[in-house]
Amino acid sequence: MTWLRAFGEVVRSGLTIEETRLEPLLALRTAAGIAIVIGPALWLASPAYAASAALGAYSAGGATFQRTWRPRKVIALGAGAGLALSTFVGYLAAGRLVVFLPLLAVWAFAAGMAWAAGSTAGIVAATTVGSMLVTVTLPTNVGRALEHAGIIALGGVAQAVLILLFPIRRWGAHRDALADALAAVADYARRLRHDPTAPFDPEQLMTARDAAAVTPSQARTRPPVLHGPRGLAERIRPIVAALADPGVGAPAEGPGRDRARELLDTAADVLDAAARSIRRGTPTEMPPGSTDVLRVDEEHEVLEGTARQAAERLVELLGEALEIAGCGGARGRTPTPRGPADAQLLVRSTMFQLFPVVVRAVRRELRWDSPVFRHAVRLAAVATLGYLIAARLPLGHGYWAPITSVMVMRPDFHRTYARAVARLAGTLAGVALATGMVRALGSDAYVFGALAVVSAGLSYMLNRTGYAYSQCFTAAYVVFLLGMGGQAWEQTVPERVVLTLLGGALAMLAYVVFPSWETPKLAGRLADWLAANGRYAAAVLRSYAEPTREHHAAMRRALLASREARAAWQEAYDRAKREPVRPRGLTSREAEEAQEALKGFGRAAMLMESHVPRADSRFVPAAEQFAEALEADTAQAAVDVREHRNPDWGRVEKAFHAWEGAAGDRSPVVRREAELQKRALEDLSTAVSRTPLERDVGSAREEQRVRAAVAAEGDGSGPAHQGG
Repeated sequence: MTWLRAFGEVVRSGLTIEETRLEPLLALRTAAGIAIVIGPALWLASPAYAASAALGAYSAGGATFQRTWRPRKVIALGAGAGLALSTFVGYLAAGRLVVFLPLLAVWAFAAGMAWAAGSTAGIVAATTVGSMLVTVTLPTNVGRALEHAGIIALGGVAQAVLILLFPIRRWGAHRDALADALAAVADYARRLRHDPTAPFDPEQLMTARDAAAVTPSQARTRPPVLHGPRGLAERIRPIVAALADPGVGAPAEGPGRDRARELLDTAADVLDAAARSIRRGTPTEMPPGSTDVLRVDEEHEVLEGTARQAAERLVELLGEALEIAGCGGARGRTPTPRGPADAQLLVRSTMFQLFPVVVRAVRRELRWDSPVFRHAVRLAAVATLGYLIAARLPLGHGYWAPITSVMVMRPDFHRTYARAVARLAGTLAGVALATGMVRALGSDAYVFGALAVVSAGLSYMLNRTGYAYSQCFTAAYVVFLLGMGGQAWEQTVPERVVLTLLGGALAMLAYVVFPSWETPKLAGRLADWLAANGRYAAAVLRSYAEPTREHHAAMRRALLASREARAAWQEAYDRAKREPVRPRGLTSREAEEAQEALKGFGRAAMLMESHVPRADSRFVPAAEQFAEALEADTAQAAVDVREHRNPDWGRVEKAFHAWEGAAGDRSPVVRREAELQKRALEDLSTAVSRTPLERDVGSAREEQRVRAAVAAEGDGSGPAHQGG
């Protein structure tokens, strides 16, 4: 992608309104937390103390809107404590540039490295840098520092107390994650009716698994309905795929295909009903006739062989889903689906146990090619440079420039640039709106305090609709706080616009000077996914060769590792498509074709998993030799892909031919699925293999293709974009 197209995509993304469900009650509760601390602070102390209290309450409230599975009150308390600590340290160093700048650089670097622990930790840590920058304009004695730090921490405490006293949709995020997983499988079943080889993105299942991990204290209060249905969705997914596939399931045409479509449609309805029941916590009525469809008649059933086995297994699993939909998640009535996926509790580390985990995560990212490490370096450099430049300008409130940089910067190119554009647009609109109101209303501190609370509530409510629209009311919130403190609008408004523009420009420039592009890393991500897929496929085959509990557990672990590798590839691939960088190693066309081949390889392993025998079933000896060959060849091919060599599947070919020639083979279905895996690997070779001449001209051909696409868009002859 060229820089011009990248900027166009950035602007569209930054100003796009995202369709999402608004949460006005959550926004109202969080805004009430700000009002609770602003009112008494204005009445008992001064506008300066009220501004500090509002800073703590606003930032702690914003932290609770981040996607996390930990209790919101713990997040609010943690954010308040972090803000208080950064404020206190900033007070102690304020006024001494030789001390403050190194402190700011170290703090910003640590905040950047916090992304190693997840996006929530990184965002909350960035707000502490902003808090430290604001304090440099306030008095610098230790007593006053402690007072303001305590007031800021009190804002976090107020938000935590409100969450404790007025819980809204307890376990709501966990319910949504599980319901989304069931709905994703329902959508998959519907797509299989028309496309028997439709792909499935396991992202929702991964999110549901992450949400299912709880601390011991959470496990005691978790609703029963959240315990089992995730495993149900996991087991239904390969069954519906096997039923729909014409190679190993229902025939391509005829009564068998019609029966499969009928079962798939009913499965989708049942899963959607279970999802609604879990999301709302109420019983859901099933469409009439569903029970009749879910009967496998011994005499009149048209499905045969493995298709019939899949139908019988699907009906059994959907019976459990019907029970979930009918009970509505009432305590003590919710059935717990059986299965290996739910055999043991997924334990999440407590806050104290999390410390060594975070230390290990940060240590893993302390390398030059890590996006998190490079983000931390950029954050430290831009925060200090922005503060120095703003201090030399004939403007007050110079901290706005580095705060803008810190709050918009992310570890990847697209989000950094999109947020910079969105913040500038939102700031201009918010400042213009708030300025007009300040001029019209005079200088009443209580009125401005009330307007600040309203602006904060609107900012929270629009938090997930787009950064620009949330930032509009955030900017208005800041203007009203300054008005509450007696700042003249003529002084603050132009300064905020200019310094916001400066901060956004510094953030953008920092990524150009010291980037962390994903495009050059695509070959490595693809190699990791290939190796993980190979281990998963081999684990499934070993469950056929020797169906034991140990092999089933190994298969489950390999599946989870394969999903993680796929998610890492998908994230890198999506970022690379938006980067203004020439392809190196893998062109965009090769990456797309390789991705489709590996999806097919994983799908073949999933189909094989749907028929894995139980522990007391017969063995398939030939599967062990094929598993060994598959794991060895995919591991070597991963090395070849990483080093830009053509992969070879000699051992897989030899093992498959031996399987075909084995006398008395009693597993034709498994062998057909193994053949699908072999074909997918051959497709991968076709996608990534190049002759020496192609290696020399590949980049030039890709450049020509991009230029042709740009020219086609320019004269209107190119294909229209779908979906806006």
